[in-house]
Amino acid sequence: MRVVIQRVTEGSVTIEGVVKSEIGLGLLILVGIEPSDTQEDIDWLCKKTSNLRIFEDEKGVMNKSVLDVDGALLVISQFTLQASTKKGNRPSYLKAAKPDIAIPLYESFVSTLEQVAGRKVGTGTFGADMKVRLLNDGPVTILIDSKKKE
Repeated sequence: MRVVIQRVTEGSVTIEGVVKSEIGLGLLILVGIEPSDTQEDIDWLCKKTSNLRIFEDEKGVMNKSVLDVDGALLVISQFTLQASTKKGNRPSYLKAAKPDIAIPLYESFVSTLEQVAGRKVGTGTFGADMKVRLLNDGPVTILIDSKKKE
């Protein structure tokens, strides 16, 4: 499982012209799922993401987590994070989990993150054509792959 975490001052997801979710200060999290992902990957990523110290403290040092700043969370499914670009110029998405596997894992990611963070998590809609807006703060963008823990 791969996540791209972006520290934002605002973010939203719009589907068919309607805003489904929006946040202020917090994290916008893009999630890419592969067939070998498990609840263990989800648990590790949710804990890591919630406690990642990428918000500034009083001295301007990135020393606070999204929980410390009472930030919001917005999670968007993004199968293209599993793209392979080794051959040619057209990415291959063979490593991305099919919906029958990915949807339950995505839903589990969202519910686990809500439990770990102790707050509601905004979402998009799995498989929908989504328009994602964000104002990246910093910019701060972090990529984490649960298969590369060491």
